Amino acid sequence: MSVRILALVGSLRAGSHNRQLAEAAVKFAPEGADIEIFEGLADIPFYNEDIDVEDKLPAAAAKLREAARATDAFLFFSPEYNGTIPAVLKNAIDWLSRPYGASTFGGKPVAVVGTAFGQFGGVWAQDETRKSVGIAGGKVIEEIKLSIPGSVVRFAETHPADDAEVAAQLTEVLTRLHGHAGETVAA
Repeated sequence: MSVRILALVGSLRAGSHNRQLAEAAVKFAPEGADIEIFEGLADIPFYNEDIDVEDKLPAAAAKLREAARATDAFLFFSPEYNGTIPAVLKNAIDWLSRPYGASTFGGKPVAVVGTAFGQFGGVWAQDETRKSVGIAGGKVIEEIKLSIPGSVVRFAETHPADDAEVAAQLTEVLTRLHGHAGETVAA
């Protein structure tokens, strides 16, 4: 049985270390897991209930919801912007939590990881992401965490996939999320 995991990256920057971490996740996906990095978060307008109606729904938001409905689990990659969650991730969570009572998270397993320049690796933003996704209907797997500090220095010349410590930690995250998703799919 194949498990689909949708990866959402909270940095839009071309050279984003969180994007690179997501690419590493695709590379290290356990057997039976298919990880898709969602493309297009930058195209989704800020959530507005006035445009969240059938005849006005932005195509980019519809694409995100469609990808979310087709997935078995979510993996968020969050940097830290001014001590909190990046707006692009918060906006994605808002779109996926609506319409009210019909969250596309639907109790699916969610893990949040990431890297940031600071000494704590973005833990505040990742905690805020977990909180928001949990309120929005995701089944946050609290014990799955990975916060990699000093990204600008650590990944200046090394892709996260080529960092043995990061590769091992990320593989453990993916294995555990895959297990939770598999249990959900089998239920």
